[in-house]
Amino acid sequence: MRRVLKWTGIALLAIFAIAFGVGCYFMGGPKDLYGFLRYARPQWHDTKLHIGDAAPDATLYSLDGHSTFRIRDHIGSRPLILIFGSYT
Repeated sequence: MRRVLKWTGIALLAIFAIAFGVGCYFMGGPKDLYGFLRYARPQWHDTKLHIGDAAPDATLYSLDGHSTFRIRDHIGSRPLILIFGSYT
């Protein structure tokens, strides 16, 4: 029985190490993986949105940084591209 527990522990540790390595690779490093697990993961929630549903309405800033617009006002008139990110 002890032998089974030992090998189970080693297998679980190996799985954890592999998952940690893969997570660090995809997130950019251990610090980024920790930030993701600490701050982003708890805020995930089950959503009622499905593929093909209309985008939820939101008020966003324009490129000038001062004026705002609502997504709903621009849907359907022409393509709307939203870029979320920082280019610094």
